[in-house]
Amino acid sequence: MNGWTLTATAALTVGGGATVWGVATEPLRRRVVAQNLSTSLACPTLLLLAQGYYRPSYVDLALLLALLGPVGTLVFARLLAEDLAEDPPRARGLTYAVAAFGGGVVVTVRVATGPGRALVKLLVVGALLIGGNLTASRALSGGFTGSRRG
Repeated sequence: MNGWTLTATAALTVGGGATVWGVATEPLRRRVVAQNLSTSLACPTLLLLAQGYYRPSYVDLALLLALLGPVGTLVFARLLAEDLAEDPPRARGLTYAVAAFGGGVVVTVRVATGPGRALVKLLVVGALLIGGNLTASRALSGGFTGSRRG
């Protein structure tokens, strides 16, 4: 076990525990935040595992997850807009913490990767991960006025 896999294990343990707790508890707002948290933590974990196991194909999976994870959250925000309007999620600190963790992982893996094609893919993953997480969290909290109209 190296530092990459140890960090990935810690991220999965802490993030997975928080996600399971969020999904298992009652308020709907906590459940949708937990869904967004799970996709936002799985992507950096895949990047760490790609470095730890020397498997560049994991970066492709992280790219796909960074693209589709926020889309799933936006679908939930749209379908549950009426229910979430009564009690909107308030997870601003958690959102920024997860975005900072993702950014930190991308920067760390970027330094370890060096220049080349893999670096470009890694930067795209980082931009999608951080931008998608912030956009999806804002949509969940009711920040987009047009998201509730049919």
